[in-house]
Amino acid sequence: MSSLGRCSAPSFSPHATFGEVPVGQVRDALRRYWRRWGMPQMLRVDNGTPWGNWNDLPTPFALWAVGVGIAWHWNDPACPQQNPKIERSQGTGKRWSEPRQCRSVAELQERMDQADRIQRECYPMAKRRQSRLELFPQLQHSGRRYTLAWEERTWSLERVEQHLAEYVATRRVFKSGHATFYYRHRYVGMQYVGQHVQVQYDPDAHEWLISDAEGRELRRHLAPEISRAEISKLSFRPARRSKN
Repeated sequence: MSSLGRCSAPSFSPHATFGEVPVGQVRDALRRYWRRWGMPQMLRVDNGTPWGNWNDLPTPFALWAVGVGIAWHWNDPACPQQNPKIERSQGTGKRWSEPRQCRSVAELQERMDQADRIQRECYPMAKRRQSRLELFPQLQHSGRRYTLAWEERTWSLERVEQHLAEYVATRRVFKSGHATFYYRHRYVGMQYVGQHVQVQYDPDAHEWLISDAEGRELRRHLAPEISRAEISKLSFRPARRSKN
C-alpha cells in the first residue's frame, strides 16, 4: 500500500503518509513478505523515510537490510520512470481498491489483496491470453528461503561495514568545531569552522575518518553506532529524556 504515501490518507488511517509508519513495522512487513515470497537479491527504493537518500550515509534500516544480505539501490529523487512497472502496478491497485470508499484498514487490506490476486492470477496479459502467474510461475518464490532464525544466524556486521565504506558524505563544520552525522557531534577542529569536510567509514579500524576536500585526514572518531545491537534498533537518534 505504499502508493498511498503520496496523498492524504483515508480518515481511518493512523498515519498521514508512509513516512510516519514506525520503521519497526516496515521491517516486520518485509519479513512477512520474505517468508511468503522468498528473499530478493536487491531492494529498489525511493528516497525518504525509512529508506534514506542516495547521496548520504545509509539509514540504520538500510544497514539492517544489507546485513541480511540484500543489495540496496536508490532511485534518483522524483524519477518514477526509473521504476515504471511498480509505479503503474501501484496505481492500478489503488484505482481498483478505491481506498476512499473503505471504512477500515482491514477492508482496505482485503481490497488490495483482491486486486493483487486479480492482477497476478486472473488478468490476461496482452496478446498471450495468460496471467502473469501462468507465464512466470517461478515468481511464486524467489528460491531464497527466509526465516527469522536464519537471519539471526547469518546477519553480518562485516557485510555492513564493507558496504558503508563505499559512501562519502559531506558535512559543514559548525561554529563549535564539530560536524554532525548519525545524530552525534564529532569534533573536527576550530580551524575548520565553516568548511565542508568529507566523512567516510574505515572498516579496518572501525572508525569514522574525516578529511578535507583534498582527501587529507583531519580527524578520526570511534563509531559505536556501527554495531549489530545499535543497527537492530533501526534508529541512531538518541532517546528523548523524560521531563519527570
